[in-house]
Amino acid sequence: MLKLGLLGCGRIGAVHAKSIQRLPNAALVAVSDAQPETAEAMANANGADVRDSKDLVRSADIDAVIIGTPTDTHFDLIHSAAEAGKAIFCEKPIDLSAHNIRACKKVVEEACVPFMTAFNRRFDPNFANLQKRLAGGEIGAFEILTILSRDPSPPPASYIKASGGLFRDMMIHDLDMARFLLGEDPVSVFAVGSCLVDPQIEKAGDVDTAAVTLTTARGTICQISNSRRASYGYDQRIEMHGSEGMLRAANVQEDTIEVANARGFRSAPAKAFFLERYEAAYLSEMSYFVTAVLHDQPISPDITDGLKAQLLADAATQSASEKRPVTVNLNNC
Repeated sequence: MLKLGLLGCGRIGAVHAKSIQRLPNAALVAVSDAQPETAEAMANANGADVRDSKDLVRSADIDAVIIGTPTDTHFDLIHSAAEAGKAIFCEKPIDLSAHNIRACKKVVEEACVPFMTAFNRRFDPNFANLQKRLAGGEIGAFEILTILSRDPSPPPASYIKASGGLFRDMMIHDLDMARFLLGEDPVSVFAVGSCLVDPQIEKAGDVDTAAVTLTTARGTICQISNSRRASYGYDQRIEMHGSEGMLRAANVQEDTIEVANARGFRSAPAKAFFLERYEAAYLSEMSYFVTAVLHDQPISPDITDGLKAQLLADAATQSASEKRPVTVNLNNC
């Protein structure tokens, strides 16, 4: 049984607590949050204790910590958890600074503690199956990957100001997915961005509509399209084209019913948002983490994967700002 401590009891913390409840080999022992009432509610719902974050990390009855707090708190919490010898499950991004992530990587490796970067989309049943079939050679030589990711509506401007920008906040998932599916690291990043959805986002210094082209050393191409608006639901699609065919993962819809009448064919909308769309992925990633720690197995995605995704997001941000392709070297991460 892996005994877990949860740092951060907000939206994503609640998702992870729900997953832990469904795992027979894990238990949520204690929780911590900057808002005492939020921590109390989470603890009461899960039969856990409320502890100060420093006490939680040092607690002898906790084997691993889940870091679901705001990004700017991750650095200190990772250092404290690593020094306390705890396994670490950390939400993305690890930090908005690649320099800080390298420092976290150093302390994690020196402490020899397991570390997982929570890129949950790798654990989505459809995307994981896609990767397995691609690796199995089902479509021959892989040539081009297209990733579409669009939110139903933009977040508030107050969130945007602290997010690090669309490329580091939203697209970082897609950049990791690109590495996961490509099987090799990009060497070139070219990004463009516009503000077409919400003028407040532009005032906050960010974009809400963006596209990125990644190119690998072999010449394989990945196209990523992001938007902060999709009137038809949470748009999450992937298409992979190769010398012998194509693999495609469509949106997950509210139901599988299709109606046909004189007006044509009509099906249900896509799932409303990421909590519903990736519910199975969140459970699968937590189950994977718990099992890996209990059985001392290698973990992927690890802290290096988190660093590489951040470096790609930094390159995309730079490319969009300077309106030119940016060369990246992820070999020495």
